[in-house]
Order: sequence, then C-alpha cells, then structure tokens
Amino acid sequence: MMKLSIRAWEELGIAPPYLPAFYEEESLKAQPVLTPPAQDSSNRSGPKASSVNRIGAERPRPSSIKAEPHLGSPPAIKPSGPAMVSTPEHLAEIAKLDWDRMNKAIEACSACSLHQSRSRIVPGVGDRQATWLFVGEAPGVEEDQQGEPFVGPAGILLDSMLAALSLSRMQDVYIANVIKCHPPDNRTPVSVECHACMPYLERQITLLQPKIIVALGKVAAQSLLNSDINLGSLRNKVHAYGNIPLIVTFHPAYLLRNMPEKGKAWADLCLAKKTLNQA
Repeated sequence: MMKLSIRAWEELGIAPPYLPAFYEEESLKAQPVLTPPAQDSSNRSGPKASSVNRIGAERPRPSSIKAEPHLGSPPAIKPSGPAMVSTPEHLAEIAKLDWDRMNKAIEACSACSLHQSRSRIVPGVGDRQATWLFVGEAPGVEEDQQGEPFVGPAGILLDSMLAALSLSRMQDVYIANVIKCHPPDNRTPVSVECHACMPYLERQITLLQPKIIVALGKVAAQSLLNSDINLGSLRNKVHAYGNIPLIVTFHPAYLLRNMPEKGKAWADLCLAKKTLNQA
C-alpha cells in the first residue's frame, strides 16, 4: 500500500489526513492474493486493453497541458448485434440538448440494441457545475434498477475515494458512464455501443465544462482518448480531452477484485488533485 509523506501532501496542496478513508474501511481491506484473478465477462474494466472508439470531431489540445497524442484514425467498427447508425441529423440534435431534455433524448434513443433490454436509463448524477467529472463504463444490475451510476459495492468504494479527496458525489462532482443503458449479463460494451452513446457523454462534458476528468477503467479511458492503448500505459500521465486535463485510473469494481492495486489508484487521484491545483 502506498503512503504519502507529509511533504508530498503539502506539495499537493492537501492537508494530510490521518489515513485516506478508502484505505481503512474494514470491509475493503486487502487480502493476500495467491494467484492472479481469473478474467471474467463483467462490464467493469481492468488494465487489459480492448479496442473502444468514439465518434465526434477531434478537439484542439491546449499548449499548457502535456497531453498524450491521439493515435490517428480508429480501427473500423465491427458491430456486434443489430444497431442503428447515428445520422448527422441525430448527432446535431444531441449537440443542442440542455440538461432538461437530455434524459428524454436518452430515453427515446434507439441508436443501439441496449435500449431493448434495459430497465432504466442511467444518464448521470451530481453537481451540474462540478469541477470534477468521473466517468465509468456502463451501468451494472443495481444501477439499471435505480437509474443512478455507482450505487453497488463499487459505488461505495468510489464514495470512499471521493471522501479521501474531501469530495462527495453531490457537491462539486459529477459522475457519468460512457454507456447509459445496462448491457445484458453485465458484459463489457462493444465498440458500436460506445460509438452510439458517446455523443451524449460529449454533450454532458460540454454542458458541465469540468476542470478535471477522471476516467475510471479502460473503456472510459479509451473512449475519451480515442485510443486502444492498454490501461497500464495510460496511467501516471496527464492526458487531455479538448482543453480539460484527464487522468486515467482503475475502475472501482476492478479494485474490489484486486485490493493491492488500491495504492496505485490513490496515486492516480493525487496526480489528478495536483494537476487541478496547477491548472
């Protein structure tokens, strides 16, 4: 487990706590890992890479941010299952949405097949004038039932991570997912679904204008950065989404399965805090 010195906390501009909250919860303490965890088909993201692409125009990068360059044209999409292609007219309508019309538009969306199996849409939650934007992958089963992102065990851990930064999900923080509908069987969303839903997230970012974005897991990171680089290579760097600094870290659901990685996640959050202070 990583521990920061008092001097390191001072350099970040944060008062050193006795111990970050998401380290000391009894229910979340790390257990010895004797063998690597088996890969599963859940829709939560670990560090193994997969190709996820987004649509939308490239945004100019500010000279004040040392951002990782995009990789050029994304690979061709290979649809998995029936889906409708978003038309230019549809994208233009999304680009005009305000907060009040966003939910209705997502509710009516049929750009991919996920609308057929969802229980509720999960647009996002939090402060609409937030400084921090946290972006996950897709709603899980509990999120699908409640219509709010990160409400299960992963949400409890995320709330603890926010508390360690003296933040909360309803104050100066907005939480969203790339995908707004629950994928069946909790599977990872495919490229065509990310393409179909990404315009809604892009519009949310335009409305929010956050000061910092934290991408939680590989699907969020690769979608926002238009990249297929693996999560491990994207961490420990300051990227940019347009003129907004972006930090990549693990998805909380992955941390629940891999407790020793929580120290690395805390280092990522500290990098985000330092980047925000320097912006």
